[in-house]
This record gives sequence, C-alpha cells and structure tokens, in this order.
Amino acid sequence: MKENPQLMNLATHLTELRRCLVHSLIAVVIGMALTLYFSKELFKILTRPLEQILPQQSHFIATTPFESYMVYLKTSALAGFLLVSPYIALQIWKFISPGLYKNEKKTILPFALLSGFFFAGGALFGYFFVFPTGFKFIVNILNDTSIIFMPKMEDYFSFSTKFLLAFGITFELPILILLLSRIGLVQYHHLHKFRKFAIVIILILSGILTPGPDIFSQLMMAIPLMMLYELGGVFAYFFGKKTIS
Repeated sequence: MKENPQLMNLATHLTELRRCLVHSLIAVVIGMALTLYFSKELFKILTRPLEQILPQQSHFIATTPFESYMVYLKTSALAGFLLVSPYIALQIWKFISPGLYKNEKKTILPFALLSGFFFAGGALFGYFFVFPTGFKFIVNILNDTSIIFMPKMEDYFSFSTKFLLAFGITFELPILILLLSRIGLVQYHHLHKFRKFAIVIILILSGILTPGPDIFSQLMMAIPLMMLYELGGVFAYFFGKKTIS
C-alpha cells in the first residue's frame, strides 16, 4: 500500500518545523547563558531613561525575595534572544524557503533585513526619545506632594519591554505597506485617500503607546509614525503593483 504523498509532505513540514523550533530554542538558551553574567549591567541600561530623572530619595525596589533574581534572569533571556535573533531568522528562512518561487526567494531576504532595521529603529526611538519625555511627566506630577516614587523592578521590566516591543512593531508600518502593495492589496492612491483616517488612527495609537499622557510625548510618537506612513506610500508608489489583479 502506497503512502499518501500529502501526508508525507505534511510529516516533512512538521519535522522541519520541529527542527526550526528546537534549534531556535537551543540558540536562545545559549544566548541567555552568554548574557547572564552581564544581566545586572543590562538591566541598568534598561532602567537608565527613568533612573536619570528620579528624585534623590527615589530608587528601584524589589518587594519579594526572588524578584531581583527573576528580573535579571528575564533580562538575560531578552538579551540572549536579541543576540541570537539573526540565527533564528536564518532558521525561519530555511523553513519557508522551499515553498517559495525563485523570484520570491530574492525578495524575502531584503524584506527581512528591512524589517529588522525598522524594528530596531522603533525600539531605539522609544528608548532614547519617548521614554525620557513620558517618564519625566510621570515623575514631575508627584512634585510638591508627600508621595515618593519607588518603581518595582518587575513592574518596570514588564512595562519597558512591552512598550519597546510595541514601538518596534509599529515602526514596521512601511514594511507592511510595502508587502501589501507588492501582492496587490494596496496601491498608492488608496493610501492617499486613506491618509486623513490614518492620521486619526496614529494619534489614537500614540496616546495608547506613550507612557505619559502629555501631548508632547504623544506627538513625539505620532509624528514619526505619520512620516513612516508617507514612506510606506513612497514604497508602494515605486515598488508596488500598478494594477490589482
């Protein structure tokens, strides 16, 4: 009795997927082991945007016996993941490349490189520009009060990593527009007509993502996103399909 070719193909794909996941997990563990020794210094770098503007009587605290240990462990895990992310991207590339046409294989690598560039740019922008402004508002609002701001290590780690990840993802907007335009789902004139709605959505999104409710920090997030939307329009104009099939 002959085996079903579709079942064989499915089994092969599942085997490749398992190999990709196992290799990626091993790489993360290795990266975590390499960065564990530097976890305290890495956490200091992560807390710097807030620590630089804390009043003298304020400082980070740990409220449970193992909170600092777990935060340093999570910090090393995050740093380890970032360290081995090119290898993980290579594993994903190996997994999906057999199912792509030759011309698609030529474009997926530039997409991946651009995606990594914009993601890193978004995270760095949030760290160096948005965080200091938002945190300054949070600290200043307690001035002339008897309240002393004592941020928990765990709370700050969860907050900062979540929002830096959000900044990185939102900065993928031009790549998303480029991808949709390449497959014909979006064209330049669609983006031009949708611009006023996009501005409203970006302003709402900036109000959600920025750590401070002040209009200045929200505009610091909104203006770059508007520029990225326009950049996506440029990508769609020059590299997108001219007609929708």
